Amino acid sequence: MQKDVILTPEGLEKLKQEIEYLSTDKRREVAERIKEAREFGDISENSEYDDAKNEQAMLEARIATLEDKLRSASVINASELSADVVRVGSQVHITDDNGKKATYTIVGSTEADPSSNKLSNESPVGKALVGRKKGDTAKVTLPNGKTRSLTVNKIEV
Repeated sequence: MQKDVILTPEGLEKLKQEIEYLSTDKRREVAERIKEAREFGDISENSEYDDAKNEQAMLEARIATLEDKLRSASVINASELSADVVRVGSQVHITDDNGKKATYTIVGSTEADPSSNKLSNESPVGKALVGRKKGDTAKVTLPNGKTRSLTVNKIEV
């Protein structure tokens, strides 16, 4: 049973674009590779054919996975968000116990990209921040076992 996938409107659009690209352009590329590999002759000992068929199988699996996510997606309605409480879709300005400031956007796990400061609501930091209000301090246990305190300075939608 697939769990609910939480997406922002931008994340939904990206997901749809990826499905569209994979279903059209990428499928055509792989089909062309299979066609070219068949022309090399005996497919029983043809590594190009095997590679192309494997790529096709992985492509179809990726498309199926993305379509499942799309079917079970719930999109965050920006009008339902408020700057009072941290939720998926909120942008949170925090200060850690070392005085280091950071800004994170809380997103669903599908859209998570820590390098872009987009944290999943299921990550340790995301879980700790969701439900907090301005001025609240959240304790986060990091993967290395250490604990960090994060103070919410500002919440934006």
